[in-house]
Amino acid sequence: MLRRTLISRNPFDVVIVGGGPGGYVAAIKAAQLGLKTACVEKRGTLGGTCLNVGCIPSKALLHATHLYHEAHTAFATWGLQGGEAVTMNVGKMQARKSRSVAGLTGGIEFLFSKYGVKYFKGSGAFTGKGTSLDVTGSDGSVTTLDGKSVIIATGSEPMPLPFLPFDEKVVCSSTGALAFDNVPKKLIVIGGGVIGLEMGSVWGRLGSSVTVVEFAEKCSPFLDAEVSNTLTKALAANEKFTFKTSTKVVAGKNTGSGVQLTLEPAKGGPAETLEADAVLVSVGRRPYTAGLGLDKIQLPLDKRGFITIDDHFKTGVPNVYAIGDVVSKGPMLAHKAEDEGIACAEMLATGHGHVNYDAIPGVIYTQPEVAYVGKTEEELKAAGIAYRVGKFSFNANSRAKTVNQPDGFVKVLADAKTDKLLGVHIVNAQAGELIAEAVLAMEYGASSEDIGRTCHAHPTLSEAVKEACMACFCGKPIHS
Repeated sequence: MLRRTLISRNPFDVVIVGGGPGGYVAAIKAAQLGLKTACVEKRGTLGGTCLNVGCIPSKALLHATHLYHEAHTAFATWGLQGGEAVTMNVGKMQARKSRSVAGLTGGIEFLFSKYGVKYFKGSGAFTGKGTSLDVTGSDGSVTTLDGKSVIIATGSEPMPLPFLPFDEKVVCSSTGALAFDNVPKKLIVIGGGVIGLEMGSVWGRLGSSVTVVEFAEKCSPFLDAEVSNTLTKALAANEKFTFKTSTKVVAGKNTGSGVQLTLEPAKGGPAETLEADAVLVSVGRRPYTAGLGLDKIQLPLDKRGFITIDDHFKTGVPNVYAIGDVVSKGPMLAHKAEDEGIACAEMLATGHGHVNYDAIPGVIYTQPEVAYVGKTEEELKAAGIAYRVGKFSFNANSRAKTVNQPDGFVKVLADAKTDKLLGVHIVNAQAGELIAEAVLAMEYGASSEDIGRTCHAHPTLSEAVKEACMACFCGKPIHS
């Protein structure tokens, strides 16, 4: 018999559907601001894709395999002997990853308790009665929640190929590729974006023969072209990636023990067959709205399935808001969702909240890493914006040379008339950390001269950012 609980006599100020980076951050901030807050999450653990099967576990595997790769390729240069004898226990590596995830998801539950967020484990769906939601638990029980406002933060899911469904053993999304218990001898990666390159690096470092198939002319086509070319050359040289760009997958078969793919040139031409032990399909993600009952509140989706919002995160349905991967605004990144979560909670509590979508960084955690914020050269040219370029190679940076991390460069783009920063692109082993200075500068509308005239500690990799800015505003860096 169905058990139903009604919680409506004292409704919540806000109910958040989804406990990922956007949802759980919105819940904590709303509670901190004094709102009576509930968060609904069906996974059973908080943190969403990012923490459970995305950003966090992938970084654990990237770190472990980087250490392994360094032992085999770089230890000898430092006088460390026997690195070639280092082996990898994949089971222990996976167990360490799982412990990291469990600790962090538990930490979010602790924060919910600390700030008084009511956590409901189950699937939430609109009932059609204003902002009322039915939450169906794993045991089939239904709890009805009433919220003065509702924030939809249900995130996204991997997109499969229509002829090659996921089984997460042979045909994998990022979820399956994070969980291999053995190193595949041959791995095909369909899609040369962030997920494809990162997961390809994990298994390539452990011995997989990795082939990346990308429909566009270059991998990660959202990157500045010079940056993309530098990254793919480094991966081909250092980790033996094979790249097939301008290539499409037109058919595929899961044999149970492997996969057979049929490829063709993107513009048409003779087909070829490619076989591997496993394939990672990373052709993009789509918003997750299934089962939310959006039709009951007459909330439409755009042609790609996203929810449309205004500058205040409103959906067009009274008192219903949306943030994160499920909305059409901004990149599908965890930290973008977090910022939206904070801003949306602030909007509800104070009437004020803002996200600067022009100053959201992106990072690819390969070796070298790639980090970027703002516009690429290609975007500036297409928009007809006059700009100056400043570049500085890490091969001329004393810290990079000393620690044997000379690959890559800093590239700064600034307005030709005002010198205002328009974009910063970094290729280096520590690019993800270095980009923060550029993001802060762009958030405050700084010029390249502002950074170029700011004292940077010596010897540090960050000096390369300063020198690139010097090259941009006066054309004369000191060390090149």
